[in-house]
Amino acid sequence: MRLMSFEQGGKASYGVATDKGVVDLGARIGGEYPTLLSLIEGKAFAAAEKAAAGQGDDFAQADVTFLPVIPRPNKIVCIGLNYEDHRIETGRQVSGYPVMFPRYANCQVGHGQAMVKPRNSDRFDYEGEMAVIIGTPGRHISQADALNHVAGYSCYNDGSVRDFQGHTHQFLPGKNFTGTGAFGPWMVTTDDIPDPTALTLTTRLNGQVMQQANTDQMIFNIPFLIEYISSFMALEAGDVIVSGTPGGVGDKRKPPVYMKAGDTVEVEVTQIGTLVNPVVNEG
Repeated sequence: MRLMSFEQGGKASYGVATDKGVVDLGARIGGEYPTLLSLIEGKAFAAAEKAAAGQGDDFAQADVTFLPVIPRPNKIVCIGLNYEDHRIETGRQVSGYPVMFPRYANCQVGHGQAMVKPRNSDRFDYEGEMAVIIGTPGRHISQADALNHVAGYSCYNDGSVRDFQGHTHQFLPGKNFTGTGAFGPWMVTTDDIPDPTALTLTTRLNGQVMQQANTDQMIFNIPFLIEYISSFMALEAGDVIVSGTPGGVGDKRKPPVYMKAGDTVEVEVTQIGTLVNPVVNEG
């Protein structure tokens, strides 16, 4: 099942994405589950399937505004340097533990919405990634049990402002400019993706493939990340783990390639879908 958050007619809602349409779950079961986050918290996927079954689309996808899959997650934990080819191209040392940094909800945009190149930088870079959405809360989660805590998977573009990222050894400034993190188009539930290591991640800029890797090439896989993160803080329903980008980022190309106004960037993960965003200049 593909679950999405959207806005239509000025009203925020959520629903099931069909091939070209949207079934509005907010209108059907919103009294009990008003948001996608509340649906995840209530483990109400069966209720969502029942509400959507045989009902037909309420809207065409072209007639809604996609929002970030979870518009305001409690936590967005991003993983850096989690593919060996990306670690090598950055010249970073091998580490026994994952590099981590936070993103904040108000820097995100949804599928089809514009990613914003900051006015104070010309080094706006793409980073295609797979996002993991937590379903079952937990602390000290074992690797053996980790995937049981996942609600689903999505695509993410961890748009990075490289000069600000490099001001210090902490990544936070370059990762939290307004409108630079794209999340969508929807979340695919785990019953449709039993093995998150069997996917292919591809990033395209203006139709040209810039990054491509299999998710089994992660240095720290999803169960390890969940175990490690939950060892120091509680994971909650709707929390998002952005699992890292492969090699081929624009900043390390010769010559470098950065996103600019008028570009279109796509992040595709097999079995999930394709996140597409235009790029505009900050106003």
